[in-house]
Amino acid sequence: MPTDMIMPQMGESITEATILKWIKTEGDVVEKDETILEISTDKVDSEIPAPASGKIIKIIAQEGDTVAVKSVIAVIGADGEAANVETQSAPQQQEANTAQASSQESSNDKFLSPLVKSIATQNNIPISEISNLSGSGTNGRLTKEDIISYIENKNSNNQASSAPTSPTPVSKPQTPAAPAINYDPSGVTIEPFDNMRRLIADHMVRSKATSPHVYSVAEIDVTKVAKWRKQVQNDFISRNGFKLSFTPFFLEAVVKGLQNYPKINASVDGHNLVLKRDINLGCAVALGKEGLDGLIVPVIKNAGSLNLVGIAKGLGDIAKKARDKKLRPDDIQGGTFTVTNAGVFGNIMGMPIINQPQLGILSLGAIKKRPVVVNDAIAVRDMIVVTLAYDHRVIDGALAGHFLKFITTY
Repeated sequence: MPTDMIMPQMGESITEATILKWIKTEGDVVEKDETILEISTDKVDSEIPAPASGKIIKIIAQEGDTVAVKSVIAVIGADGEAANVETQSAPQQQEANTAQASSQESSNDKFLSPLVKSIATQNNIPISEISNLSGSGTNGRLTKEDIISYIENKNSNNQASSAPTSPTPVSKPQTPAAPAINYDPSGVTIEPFDNMRRLIADHMVRSKATSPHVYSVAEIDVTKVAKWRKQVQNDFISRNGFKLSFTPFFLEAVVKGLQNYPKINASVDGHNLVLKRDINLGCAVALGKEGLDGLIVPVIKNAGSLNLVGIAKGLGDIAKKARDKKLRPDDIQGGTFTVTNAGVFGNIMGMPIINQPQLGILSLGAIKKRPVVVNDAIAVRDMIVVTLAYDHRVIDGALAGHFLKFITTY
């Protein structure tokens, strides 16, 4: 019997996703868990595996279509089986996809997937420069391979046409420059949100409208942690095969804090507080070159059962999967509290927005050496500023203060 392949829900707040590329086509034989397409949401660009082994007997949603989660996008069956598309697909979604495709084909603006736009932006190529290129995708759409090939050819041509010059002096690393923008004569340009940015915007507005945000800020002296980490780093690498960063120390402190103050590890359902036994720790990961492709919040499941090494390994695993676009739907679902790291870009502190339906999020600033007063004397210490954003419907200042103090003194 044919198996419906549905658009997976890549996160609790995700309602739709855009199909970037079908890696397999109708008639191809696939194995269960073999990657067959790429999709894009506000959370992540991800490769999606086949739900069953067999032949792809019908592809319903095409590249560029934005499809509601849990809608049928393809049918997989055995040789000789036929897909009953009319009964197995979502008619309303089909109509929406057809209308969208017609609109895109009749418009002068070629459809560009979020992934293609992202690659162009990373390489400082204006969207207007690639909007009229013909690609190898459906209806001439540009694919990831098309844009990469275009960039490589352009760079080769630029290098060939460049005259030899004197060696450029080595300079300090610079902050990534913003991509070039082509403005109209009035000095403005209009760039529609891609699918990922549109859904991020909706999620952030919904969070602010749902949760009355309150912020508490504290600083932590991590000098002893820095010294201990430096002393054990080589042994840690030889034992575990990866470096020990500062972040797992804060994650462990958060886990212990949530165990001591369980009302923060919860969500709201109407006028009820839903307490969660398991601590599933969301960890924000910046995507793309220099983190300019947005971020994703994969989850370390059952973090309460892990020690420092387990948390460090869990963080490394989900961060790598996020950057390699190997996250599965379950990897970004079920989070009960989130930690984000504004300090990775050198920022002293951040004021984050709560990741619904959670009740709090902790932002880590950059660790900086600063002169502080210790025992009535001035000393140079490794200091960090942390910011706790919390939902004031449930968490009052006293509870937040105790939780934050626990983290700073853990």
